[in-house]
Amino acid sequence: MILLLHRAFTFILLGIAFFLGMAFFIVNNKVVDLSVLENYNPGKPTILLDDEGKEWARFQLDRREPISIGRMPKHLINAFLAAEDHNFFSHSGISWKGILRSTLANLYYRRIVQGASTITQQLVKLLFFDAQKTFTRKVKEQFYSLIVERQFTKEQILETYLNHVYFGSGIYGVQSATQRFWGVPVEKISVDQAATLAAIVRSPASYSPLLAPSSSQQRRNVILHSMFRLRHITEKQYEEAKKIPLTITAQRSDECAPHLKETLRQSLEEMVGRQQLYSGGLVVQTTINKAMQLQAQSSFIDQFGKMRKNLQEAVDGGLLSIDVQTGAVKAMVGGVDFETSKFNRAWQAHRQMGSIFKPIIFAAAVEQGSSFVDLEIDEPFELVVNNQVWAPQNSTQRFDGPMTLARALSSSNNIISVKTLLKVGCQRVKELGEKCHIPGLQPYPSLALGCVDITLKEAAGFFNVFANNGVYVEPHLISWIKDEWGNKIFKYQQKSEYVMASRVSSQVVKVLGIGMERMRLRTKNAWVDGESIGKTGTTNDSRTCWFCGSTPTITTAVYVGCDDNRSLGESIYARGTAFPIWFGLHKTITSSKKKFSYDSSLREVMVNAWTGKQVDNASAYDEVATLLI
Repeated sequence: MILLLHRAFTFILLGIAFFLGMAFFIVNNKVVDLSVLENYNPGKPTILLDDEGKEWARFQLDRREPISIGRMPKHLINAFLAAEDHNFFSHSGISWKGILRSTLANLYYRRIVQGASTITQQLVKLLFFDAQKTFTRKVKEQFYSLIVERQFTKEQILETYLNHVYFGSGIYGVQSATQRFWGVPVEKISVDQAATLAAIVRSPASYSPLLAPSSSQQRRNVILHSMFRLRHITEKQYEEAKKIPLTITAQRSDECAPHLKETLRQSLEEMVGRQQLYSGGLVVQTTINKAMQLQAQSSFIDQFGKMRKNLQEAVDGGLLSIDVQTGAVKAMVGGVDFETSKFNRAWQAHRQMGSIFKPIIFAAAVEQGSSFVDLEIDEPFELVVNNQVWAPQNSTQRFDGPMTLARALSSSNNIISVKTLLKVGCQRVKELGEKCHIPGLQPYPSLALGCVDITLKEAAGFFNVFANNGVYVEPHLISWIKDEWGNKIFKYQQKSEYVMASRVSSQVVKVLGIGMERMRLRTKNAWVDGESIGKTGTTNDSRTCWFCGSTPTITTAVYVGCDDNRSLGESIYARGTAFPIWFGLHKTITSSKKKFSYDSSLREVMVNAWTGKQVDNASAYDEVATLLI
C-alpha cells in the first residue's frame, strides 16, 4: 500500500511539474522555428585512408532533399500514420492516454521503459533534443509539442517530419531513402515500399533493409496489417503487398571492401558517436592495402563462383590478411555478397578449427625437448574418454607405420597428432594455445583434432606467430584518427608479446614449408614467388575447410563453409576450396627477396622424412626433408 501511495505521489508531483512548465513556456511566449531544419548543414564527411594515405571510402550524411507533402503518395503518409501515430490529425500534439499508460509503466520500473511519442513529439526531438531518456526531457518534449501544434498546421508538421526522419546509414528524409533503397523518386514507391520505410524509423539498426532484411520484412508486414485495419488499403492490397519479397534494387555494392567498411562504421560509431562520424570531418588512417583488397575480392569471388556451381549455392566464407610484423589488416572479405548478407564472416563467424590447430601441438612438443626427426608410429590407436572408447582415424583411412614428427605434421596425420598431444600433456598444449590467443580450449584428447571454434581474426593471429618468430601481434583495422583540425584523437598502441621461443617457431616454420610444398605439388604446381608456409584444415563431414598460410610479410587465413554448418559434401577438402583463394591472392603480392628469419642457434639437416636418418642427397625412393635442429 505504501508503495502504491509513493508512486501516486510521484505521479502527482510530475503532473504539477508539467503544468508549471506549461505556464512558464506560455508566460515566456516561446516560439518554435522549423526553418532550422531547412537550413540544415550536412557537415564534413569522415575520410578513410588506405595504407598509402589515399582515400578509399568515406562516411557522410546523405543530403536531404525536402519535397512538399503534396508530392508524397497518400499510401506513404498512411504507412507512417499507421506505424507511428494513427491519431495524428486528431490529437493536440501529445497523446494523453499514451502519457498516462507510459508514466505508470515508467513509475513501476523506476526508469524509462515505455514512450508515448506522437509524430509531433518525434519532430520536436529532432529539432531540440538528443536521444537521452530522462523524465525531464520527456516533460520538455511534451510542452514543445503543444507549442508546435499551436504555431503550425498538421500538414506542415508532417511534411517537415517526413523530410527529416532518420533511416540509418546516414540517410535522412523519405526522398533520400527511396533513392538509396530503390533508385526511384518518392512519388513512385509502392505500398510495400512505403511500409518498409515506415518500418525502419522505430529502430534503424534493427529494421533497416540494408542491415537486417529479415526483421525489416517482418515489421513491414505488421505495418501493412495496421494499414488494412485502419482502412488505408484494401484486403486485396494487403494480401498482395505482404507477399512481395523485400528487395533493395539501387546501389548494389561493388565498392572496395564493403564488409570491412561496415565493420569500421560500427566500430567508429561506438568510438566517436554517429553525429561525429557522419559530419565531424574526421580522417581515419586504416590499415587496408587497396591493391591487396581488390585482388583478395577478385580471388574470393572467382573461386566461390566455381564452388557454388559444383557444391551448393549456400556455401560462403571469409578471408583475412594481416601484416606479419604489425598485425595490421591488409585485406578482408566477409562473404560472397555484401548486399545479401552484411554478416562479416572474416571478423564475426566462429568455425571449428580442425587441423590448423596441429602446429600448436608440435610446437609444444619441441618446447619440451622433442625434435622433428623423432619417430612415432602411425597405427590403430584407442583410448578411453569419459568411459567411452575413442579410436581416432586418419583422413586417408589408412595407417602408414613409423614416420618422423616432421612428416606427421606436414601430412596432417591425426593418429600421431593425438599421440603427441598426450605425450606433451593436454594442459600444456592448452596453455600454449591460450598464449597464442586461441579462446575456448579444453584439455581433452579431442583437442588434437581442433575441436574448438575460432574466428578468422583469431586464426590469422595465432598462425602468424610462427612467421613472426614466436611473437603474437593483435590484428587491427585502425592506425590513428584525426579530428577536423588535424589533432590526433586516437592512436593504436601496438599489442605484441613473445609467446613462443624463436628456436621453436623456426623449427615449425621449416616443417610448415614442407607442407606447403606438398600442397603445391597436389594442386598443379601452384607456386608463389618466394618462401611460404601453410596448413590446411578440414573438419568433420567437411563442414569447414581452412587454409592458413604466410609469406615473410603477409599472413592470410581463409575458411569455406555454409552459415548453417551443413556438410559441403563427400571428399571435399581444403586444398580444392580454401587454398585456391589463398593462392589467388598471394601469387600477386609475394616477393622472392623476402626470407623467413630463423633462429641462429639452429642448423639445417637433410633427413629421410620417414626414418629421420640424415642423408646427403635424395634417391628416387627417399622422401627428403630439410629440417632445423
